[in-house]
Amino acid sequence: MALTIRKIVTYHEEVRIEGGKEAETPVATVMVAAVVKNPWAGRGFVEDLQPEIRDGASDLGALIVERLTAAIGNAERIEAYGKAAVVGADGEIEHASALIHTLRFGNHYREAVQAKSYLSFTNKRGGLGTSIQVPMMHKDDEGQRSHYITGEFSISDAPLADEIVIVLGAADGGRVHPRIGNRYLDLEQIAAEEAARKAS
Repeated sequence: MALTIRKIVTYHEEVRIEGGKEAETPVATVMVAAVVKNPWAGRGFVEDLQPEIRDGASDLGALIVERLTAAIGNAERIEAYGKAAVVGADGEIEHASALIHTLRFGNHYREAVQAKSYLSFTNKRGGLGTSIQVPMMHKDDEGQRSHYITGEFSISDAPLADEIVIVLGAADGGRVHPRIGNRYLDLEQIAAEEAARKAS
């Protein structure tokens, strides 16, 4: 592992009641964060980020995926997934992006859950205790709105100015009472309305 990890944080929640109604099946959301030393901090503007990406992103992805799948039970339980990165004040947004927007990192997760969808994401700059949001979607179907879930948590002592927080998130189901339909229903309704307009 070329990257220096200061700490690993696991956040786990289980929704049992939403809108005053009990869930038929509780939905678990798990996020695992690695707080790493920013390998580019303090070096001025670094033109080529690839050496550090090659050296550290793959091992980091493998480690977080291993921790995440264990925390939620196993990879087969994961239905929704996403990722996030927060860089401290001495880094660039590009530094956060560099470690999560590479196949060396993301492929570990996609392969573990045999996903078809892209990994939704956030990347931002923040200080100690900043809110970390991990947007998720169904791993196989980007149009399933039931699985548009955003996990949120914070780490009281991270990121330090010269650190990056790297996160993967997972949920073992969609929202507990989804009732807005999926995007395919919208497409059908809009097409039917347009056809009716043309026929009138």
